[in-house]
Amino acid sequence: MIRLELAALIGLAAVLPLLEAPKSLFWALYVLAWFVNRARARDFGGPWDRWDSVIAAWMAAAFAAVAFGGLGAEWRDCVDVVRYGGVLWLMKRSRYSDRVLVALLVALAAGTLAALAVGYYRILLTTNYQYLGLKSVGHVNHSAIYLAIALGATLMATRAWWRSTAAAWRIAGVVTTILFAVSLFVMQSRAAVGAALVVVAVLLLAYAVRHRRGVRRLALAAAVLTGIGLAAKPQVLEKNYLQVERSGTLLSFRENIWRAGLLAWREHPVFGVGVHSWGRISEEVVRRAAQRRGERLDLDRLMFSSHGHSLYLNTLVEQGLVGLAALLAVLVLWAVEIARRIPGAAAPPLEWSYWGGAAAAWLVAVIVGLVNTTLHHEHALISMLLLGGWLSYLRTSSPLRYSPSGNASATG
Repeated sequence: MIRLELAALIGLAAVLPLLEAPKSLFWALYVLAWFVNRARARDFGGPWDRWDSVIAAWMAAAFAAVAFGGLGAEWRDCVDVVRYGGVLWLMKRSRYSDRVLVALLVALAAGTLAALAVGYYRILLTTNYQYLGLKSVGHVNHSAIYLAIALGATLMATRAWWRSTAAAWRIAGVVTTILFAVSLFVMQSRAAVGAALVVVAVLLLAYAVRHRRGVRRLALAAAVLTGIGLAAKPQVLEKNYLQVERSGTLLSFRENIWRAGLLAWREHPVFGVGVHSWGRISEEVVRRAAQRRGERLDLDRLMFSSHGHSLYLNTLVEQGLVGLAALLAVLVLWAVEIARRIPGAAAPPLEWSYWGGAAAAWLVAVIVGLVNTTLHHEHALISMLLLGGWLSYLRTSSPLRYSPSGNASATG
């Protein structure tokens, strides 16, 4: 059962951006094996702590939005939060060995590479696809969010292991990082590209400062690469110009979508309209809301969409003030832990890798979340795998993690 748990976890990471049915199967097997193994060991991960509280609140807020939301959400709409919240919770309460955590990183990178291969095949050798995407992630903007997180984790792992690994692994890391970066520009998601640039700068700067070397070279390289990028005029900049010309703002009509959502939310401020219910907001819904308040409705300034194109507004409208408070609690605790636990110069490469992955996932969620709906489905799962792996690593680095013989077991 321990082998099944580890195989399911690594399998989930590998197929996450690729295949829908195996992803669900691996998730279910992982949860089942985890509970069986912890019941046999009579150890479910130790006492309750603040992470348990915020994760429980995060998940409970979604169920409350279904129970008390205003536009008829269904219980099955909570499957997504159960998936990614459950993965974070179980991994946080585990003590996985270094070998397992390394395999998890490799599986995440390999799965992303395979999904990119399928994406390039589709846009280059078929006529059915116009934009590069990851097969199971879907829309190009959401694929770009996923790829930006994978880029941060791969970059940090390559940098951290550079001096201690074989040349073949260094080459693989560099090639993978470059391919992820180039593919991100090919996807042309402005927010994801911008967030990825911040991720790269923050991770490399943190590593250089902690090691007290390379800061000047890093600044020079950043300036040179920025100049080259602007001179090359990548398609993403052209897309930005066209979007501004068409909509008149950088937001590409998002403000009209937000207005419609906020009109509906004002009728259900505490628990929102319901999880995954933004798509149920219609002209009729906002018209009734305006009539009850005696307000004039300017339909020309409203647009209706399947989601809110903003992590914060989407959460506020769908889950109300309760859901937004739970989300902010997660993001704040996540940020505090990242800031407090920046690895030292002598920290092992694996610690740097998972700290970098968790930091990249937070930065992408927070930055891209301003103008797109992050932290759901596949890019929520990769974020929770990286954050959960980091929290698991912090538990395994405790003396309680090791047996008297000094040999580490696969799980606690």
